[in-house]
Amino acid sequence: MAELNKTINWKPAHTGTGRFGIWLENLQDWNLSRSRYWGIPLPIWRTEDSTEEICIGSLDSLKEAALKAVDQLDLYNRDWCVRVSVHYKELMSEQGLVWDTLPDQPEEIKVICKQILQALLSDLHRPFIDEVILVSESGKPMRRELDLIDVWFDSGSMPYAQWHYPFENQEQFVRNFPADFIAEGVDQTRGWFYTLHAIATMCFDSVAFKNVVSNGLVLDKDGQKMSKSKGNVVDPFSTIAQFGADATRWYMITNAQPWDNLKFDINGIEEVKRKLFGTLYNTYSFFSLYANVDGFKYLEPSVPLNERQEIDRWIISLLNTLILEVEQSLSDYEPTNAFRKIEVFIDEHLSNWYVRLCRRRFWKGDYSDDKIAAYQTLYTCLETLSKLIAPVAPFFADWLYQNLNQVTNKEHCISVHLTDFPKAQEFAIDNELEQRMSYAQRISSLILSIRKREKLRVRQPLNKIMLPVLDERFIDQIDGVKDLILAEVNVKKLEYITDDGGVIKKKAKPNFQTLGKRLGKHMKEAQIAISEMDQTAIKQLEQDGYLDLLFEGEKFRLSSEDIVISSEDIPGWFVANDGELTVALDVSLDEMLIAEGVARELINRIQNLRKSHGLNVTDKISIRIEDKDWLENAIAHFCSYIKQETLADDLILSEQTLDEIIEIDETMTTSIQIKKLS
Repeated sequence: MAELNKTINWKPAHTGTGRFGIWLENLQDWNLSRSRYWGIPLPIWRTEDSTEEICIGSLDSLKEAALKAVDQLDLYNRDWCVRVSVHYKELMSEQGLVWDTLPDQPEEIKVICKQILQALLSDLHRPFIDEVILVSESGKPMRRELDLIDVWFDSGSMPYAQWHYPFENQEQFVRNFPADFIAEGVDQTRGWFYTLHAIATMCFDSVAFKNVVSNGLVLDKDGQKMSKSKGNVVDPFSTIAQFGADATRWYMITNAQPWDNLKFDINGIEEVKRKLFGTLYNTYSFFSLYANVDGFKYLEPSVPLNERQEIDRWIISLLNTLILEVEQSLSDYEPTNAFRKIEVFIDEHLSNWYVRLCRRRFWKGDYSDDKIAAYQTLYTCLETLSKLIAPVAPFFADWLYQNLNQVTNKEHCISVHLTDFPKAQEFAIDNELEQRMSYAQRISSLILSIRKREKLRVRQPLNKIMLPVLDERFIDQIDGVKDLILAEVNVKKLEYITDDGGVIKKKAKPNFQTLGKRLGKHMKEAQIAISEMDQTAIKQLEQDGYLDLLFEGEKFRLSSEDIVISSEDIPGWFVANDGELTVALDVSLDEMLIAEGVARELINRIQNLRKSHGLNVTDKISIRIEDKDWLENAIAHFCSYIKQETLADDLILSEQTLDEIIEIDETMTTSIQIKKLS
């Protein structure tokens, strides 16, 4: 049993090797019988002197043995018939066995005894089974042992009982045994998990299940066990009524691994509803808005991947990588990891990167091949996501799928749940492109974090980024996404630093959270060694991803997660780090940068007015703005840009105070008027 247990995929693994494995290694004999009344009776009959016994293996065998005993034992007589038929009058009536008077002839009584036995054997539980008396080989009466079988034997026998094996369905049993997967609470280690394993080992020298998840408990948000007396019980029905089944299920599956205890917090479901389903809903709404304007129904042939923009190829590559990762995680019984990956894809990649950077392609210009490629790319992402989320969010997934497919009729399925789970198109995966775009996202995130920290508005253009080179391929990779980075963070130039030792100063300190337990008494020595790392050593750590330290002849390998690297700001610049990446941002401003910043803020305010006035995305407008000194450079240099971005035919400066007040910041306020052109 212990050896077979090593072939089972336990989730978590330590339950199989620890709790269950140790239980098997120190196994006590299983006392199969129980002195109870309710349960499965032991199928053992013995003579009064215990010299003869029989274990019955099937209902047919029991019926045959019982009928044989009627013919051979005088115990089955008129008195037995009267007693049993009166005592079990309701059962006899249900079986249609009702007599006004019983016959006196022994042969006729034997017939009635057999009829009564058939009725008793319609229910194999006590007390009926205890009335069945068998006959031994020597002709002695045999009565059933009154004990029952341990109820866990019932549970452990379910793989066979469900098919009525071995009496029938042998082929179905062979196809379905052992089970691919079971799940129950960790408390079943010595219950169901054990009895399944023990019976399968004894009977078939096999495991009963290949994979098992030992579920954790659902606790309250503070980690306390839920109980009515504490008043911390969450009503699942009201929760589902308020937030929906999909959001509740998604929260529970992604908040904690199934084998970990879940601290159930209603606020977490609200966050899932907003961050995941709200984001996916908004992404679909964006797609459907412009698809309806352009009449996109996916009637055109799919634009070949090599003819699409790089950002299209990237999101399609990432989508297919996601399919592979989700399939792998689910195959490994890691649903939490699988659906967290989907969350990251929807929020960080599809919505906050692809859609945001491609927004102009959907609402600008004619119905070109590039616009069709954008529609097809986003459609593919949404359709695939509807299938990926379907196991956990069946209702939202079906709503999304039907909204897409009922327009395009690309698939002949009335429900997402009748489609196949996505299969990755590995030819579409471009690892170098994914890494290149990952650099773009991470660098952009670092720049935006500096802007947020220093309260520099994103609409205010800045002059330059300095980027230390990681390796010989780094410049080529960044050059491929440089324009995208600059546009995303609103910076004019990007320069590479091949030797950052004289420009950007870095320092290192230990991550006590990860190193404390590992290093123990050597922690203080490690702290000194890490803090004294020079620029060359830090750069080597960033390139290698690890650092070896030697204490008292024992080597410790520290990963980049064990060492926190930070950079010092340099005059006129701000610096930020993310792992091996470092960026420096020039925050000095000249008049032209300030003017462009004002123009971008104006565009934002005008777009907000368009929305509040209920204008359609295609409506043309005219603009009048109250003239202010701080507007002079912005209008002089960026008038055409402002009109283009806001679909304005005219932009006129006025000396009068106009309808609506807009504020650029606390020092810049003016009034404005927009009118829809017929």
